[in-house]
Amino acid sequence: MLVAIVPAYNEEKNIGPVISGLFNHADKVVVVDDGSVDNTVLEAEEALRQAQGKAGVVLRHKINRGQGAALQTGHEYALKLGADYVIDFDADGQFDVMDIKPALEALQASGADILFGSRFLDNRSRVPRLKRMILLPLARLFDRVFFGINLTDAHNGFRILNKRALSLINITQDRMAHASEIPAQAKKFGLKQIEFPVKVVYREYGQGWGGGLRVVRDLVLGRFVGGGK
Repeated sequence: MLVAIVPAYNEEKNIGPVISGLFNHADKVVVVDDGSVDNTVLEAEEALRQAQGKAGVVLRHKINRGQGAALQTGHEYALKLGADYVIDFDADGQFDVMDIKPALEALQASGADILFGSRFLDNRSRVPRLKRMILLPLARLFDRVFFGINLTDAHNGFRILNKRALSLINITQDRMAHASEIPAQAKKFGLKQIEFPVKVVYREYGQGWGGGLRVVRDLVLGRFVGGGK
């Protein structure tokens, strides 16, 4: 059973189409609303009602805790469901559901435990210049130096975990630093990792410098103050 985990915060315009698309590629869709103040929950519930015969649920955080916390909530729920695989899939519509089947097949054929999507393994994604030239190279350098992570695109929200990875990885970084924490934990537990090309369509420019600095702060505090957890 493949369970799609969709962390969502103020995505009322995108969540419905994302859910509808996922139902053609996943056995169950789990939306984790992370304290949205718009109509994300209502739109998600309506999309689930319209998907007749499809299995889905909306879980809710009363306050906004961050994407990492939302993913952990979804992963814990998927474990209780007995999921064989989970796919993390952003709620903003930037990913292409057509990448799901070939990515899952690649993971299964490789015998790996976790698959990380990458914008840089083909030419389908037009990454904004600031991200491509500065922010993402700096993120890769930071991950390599501090965590021994050698991925082309660790900060990509498209990933698939098998049951073993799902049971071992525990996301403690509530916000965006989870994107570095997950591959770091995978390495720690000896999980086999692969990368797979995925398409990303940009609608906004994302975190920028401020968000990137917050990620670094959270990672440093987690590694050196929190004992590397």
